[in-house]
Amino acid sequence: MKALLQRVSEAAVTVDGRAVAEIGPGLLVLLCVETGDGAEQARFLARKCAKLRIFEDEAGKMNLSVLDVRASALVVSQFTLAADVSRGNRPGFSGAADPETARDLYGRYCADLEGHGVPVKTGTFAAHMAVSLVNDGPVTIWLDTRARAQSCDPVPARQREPHQ
Repeated sequence: MKALLQRVSEAAVTVDGRAVAEIGPGLLVLLCVETGDGAEQARFLARKCAKLRIFEDEAGKMNLSVLDVRASALVVSQFTLAADVSRGNRPGFSGAADPETARDLYGRYCADLEGHGVPVKTGTFAAHMAVSLVNDGPVTIWLDTRARAQSCDPVPARQREPHQ
């Protein structure tokens, strides 16, 4: 599961010219569910987003979470974050989860984020959306649960045998 977080002073989503959701200061989360993702990834990512200290404290340091500043999150489904551009110039999206799984885990992530105390607004799943935002900072953070799994390798790289 991938998330692109942007600290915003405001963000909004419209569908067919109609406002669907908007927030003031908080997080815009572009969320991608990939093949193989499950509830564990949604829980981990929701907790990480809720507690990530990317808001400034009174000294101007990024030391506060979205919870600490009592802000909200606008979560938008974004399957294109699964783009594979390793071959050619046309992205492939075979790594994205099927729509039913993605919808379920998108909902799970939003519920888990709310469960941590973050007010959540959402875009419209699978719709063509117009997303507007004012990036505050700018602060943009990339989170990938697969990178977490790789970083939790119990054998340090220097102790592994070289590839044959």
